[in-house]
Amino acid sequence: MSKRRKSGRRRQARTVRIVIFLVVMLFVGLALFPSDKRTASTSSTGSVTENTVTPTAAPADAQTAAQAAADQGVTDQAAAQAGGTSFQLSDVPAYAGAPYVAVNNNVPYFSDSDMQATSFEQYGDLDSLGRCTTAYACIGQDLMPTEKRGDISSVKPTGWHNVKYDGIDGKYLYNRCHLIGYQLTAENANEKNLITGTRYMNVEGMEPFENMTADYIKESGNHVLYRVTPVFEGNNLVASGVLMEGKSVEDNGAGVLFCVYCYNVQPNITIDYATGDSSESGDTGAADQGQTNQAAPTATQAPQPAADANQTAAYIGNANTHTFHRPDCSSVARMSDKNKVTFSSREEAINAGYDPCEICNP
Repeated sequence: MSKRRKSGRRRQARTVRIVIFLVVMLFVGLALFPSDKRTASTSSTGSVTENTVTPTAAPADAQTAAQAAADQGVTDQAAAQAGGTSFQLSDVPAYAGAPYVAVNNNVPYFSDSDMQATSFEQYGDLDSLGRCTTAYACIGQDLMPTEKRGDISSVKPTGWHNVKYDGIDGKYLYNRCHLIGYQLTAENANEKNLITGTRYMNVEGMEPFENMTADYIKESGNHVLYRVTPVFEGNNLVASGVLMEGKSVEDNGAGVLFCVYCYNVQPNITIDYATGDSSESGDTGAADQGQTNQAAPTATQAPQPAADANQTAAYIGNANTHTFHRPDCSSVARMSDKNKVTFSSREEAINAGYDPCEICNP
């Protein structure tokens, strides 16, 4: 009986030691490999937090630092990080009459791994103030619209005011400005893709790059990697501008290549970016300073005015888009000659199946 008790005690002691060993190993394992990782992360669509723009995914520690800086109200943080380079809003010259300016030598911040010829579109979530973040897409013909644009008046982006001024094309100061234009991804009333943008930024700043991208995709059948990031300073409800990036995928930028900052300004109008309030300034000095630092919606050269021969026609149509324009419309200047169709009257254009341009309203 005594031997059996001693044997039983030894087995119990051995069992206790095993249990203690397993418990210790469990705690060591939890300490070394925690399941709850608390580092900040950013999707490939990027984000805008106060004045910090991160349009490409960065290492978690870098994102955490950027977020912490933004939370502390830092107003000149590194903005668009990619490949070891960064876009600083402080590096952008003050508006001096040109609607856009080249950034990073007109080369976008995409990485080599981003260059995939597969169509997709992503729209970042609104931030805590309801502001848009980054819109990011690889645009192919399959994403482009097959019907007319729908109504977008239901969307009221941050800082929105329905205000008119004489001297502005269409009179309205603000447009519901698509980050990625409707002609590229067929997005209508998507609140994640519409910001309060001036008529000037929409038409003179962003549209040349949208048109150039659309024309290239239609003509080549290739894809364009395309990203637009609104830049807000502090808690402003109206963006100071937008960072636009584009690069054709299949030919590695030979067809489309740009990286520009478009100013959200309107000549002769003073804007309170914190609220969207505005007033006439009567100051034409900035516009008189010329097109200094203006970048191109191609690698090297900005669009030129339409040839004088086009000015003799009453209306100019685009055979690709089946839209007709006034001869002095900014879209005509960027239209390929082979796509131009002339009409002697508005009725002739409509009867031919062409729709009036929403910019020049012929």
